[in-house]
Amino acid sequence: MRIPGRTSRMPLSALLLAILACGGEDGGGPSPSNVAPVAQITSPAPGDSAATGDVVVLRGGAIDAEDGALSGSSLAWFSSLNGSLGTGDSLEVNTLLPGTHVLTLEATDSRGKTGSATVSLLVTGTATGLGLVEVTHSLSEPVFLTHAPGDSTRLFVVEKDGRIRIIKNGVLLPTPFLDLTDSTTKGSEQGLLGLAFAPDYATSGRFFVSYTSPRGSGGAGRSVIARYQVSAASPDVADPASGHNILLQSQPYSNHNGGMIAFGPDGYLYVGFGDGGGGGDPLDTGQDASDFLGSLLRLDVSGSDYTIPPTNPFAASGSLAHEVWNYGLRNPWRFSFDRTTGDLYIGDVGQGEWEEIDVRPATSTGGENFGWNEMEGMVCYQAGCSTAGKVLPLVAYDHSSACAVTGGYVYRGSALPALRGHYLYADYCGGWVRSFQYVGGQAINTQDRPELEPGGLITSFGEDAAGELYILTQGGSVFRIVPK
Repeated sequence: MRIPGRTSRMPLSALLLAILACGGEDGGGPSPSNVAPVAQITSPAPGDSAATGDVVVLRGGAIDAEDGALSGSSLAWFSSLNGSLGTGDSLEVNTLLPGTHVLTLEATDSRGKTGSATVSLLVTGTATGLGLVEVTHSLSEPVFLTHAPGDSTRLFVVEKDGRIRIIKNGVLLPTPFLDLTDSTTKGSEQGLLGLAFAPDYATSGRFFVSYTSPRGSGGAGRSVIARYQVSAASPDVADPASGHNILLQSQPYSNHNGGMIAFGPDGYLYVGFGDGGGGGDPLDTGQDASDFLGSLLRLDVSGSDYTIPPTNPFAASGSLAHEVWNYGLRNPWRFSFDRTTGDLYIGDVGQGEWEEIDVRPATSTGGENFGWNEMEGMVCYQAGCSTAGKVLPLVAYDHSSACAVTGGYVYRGSALPALRGHYLYADYCGGWVRSFQYVGGQAINTQDRPELEPGGLITSFGEDAAGELYILTQGGSVFRIVPK
């Protein structure tokens, strides 16, 4: 085993000479202006490894064309597994979690320009359990977290009042990626609720948002699904003028708006809408597949506006909505796709007695009726209901210690091998976390996960590019699930 702590790279003084030679006063070109600092990590070196509990020496520095050598708080260290590690040109840490860490040294000059360097470090060891590490507690009512395809350095967090924030290398950036506060209705269950990056985001720069707007013919405004573009000036800022509405849905009430959007493994955008709100589905939208409410939609958004995928179950219907993938949902607040199998997991919030998780295999051709408002969970909501033609939940639980299910993800990361293949979900009020495995059409190995309870109202789970999972609380915190 090699313990990090050696230096084997070009001296920083040589880097400074190289920078100045590129455009100094006597170099035949303009003086460097507003140039980002150049960071360098000298320890650990590429290929180094450590064991859990070892003291790992982090050493590095940065040169800036205007400020010279940077030090102290200008140099910040981050780990892809542990988060923020500290500041300075030299640190010693012995708390690195087992797994492969991407260590980042980020240098910031006096004008706010940043430069960074990274190195990978394998920390070996066997974790005995699970735990939580707080990534940040400085958000305003976070309701969703996701990543851009292939981006391992940034997390994008949706704040209910209308902002999308970036956590970059473990640090919450001060400038929002996108600010829609002036366009968003924030009362009750409304707000900015969903975010999905196009599968080709790395080249197209396109992403989609779901929010509620005060404008519209509905009694409580309308839900908006809109497309935006990243700005040409910075990958950390979207172009606010690029917004293009692709779907509008009037909302009769301020609750049960749904809000989740996600791309499926088929490349189509799935959009969740609740039944429109009010107790007991007074407009009977849940069992009506001719409108969007109480349904999951499936849209082709590869063009300027959406089109109907030809394989949608009602694409050729003369009376049912061509966009609908499945229906009979009350409020599918959070749903997700297993990134390995493609199976769809839906957390559907119940009325007053039962919460449910609905699961459909990747082989599904859509058209499922999940039962609301004739059924709640696995029981009748309306007297004398029939289960004929309806798909019952895979998992249902009562309100004895709960009020609203928060759907999660199937864990497919590498840091927690024992958790791989388990679906995690939670209850918003109960604050608890549970898991199960979906095998042969059944939920098996059901477990309570008290070690993952964050101590607050759980609004959402999130997944990063590596398949690691996060838990969000209404109070403003994001926690990463880690080995302990």
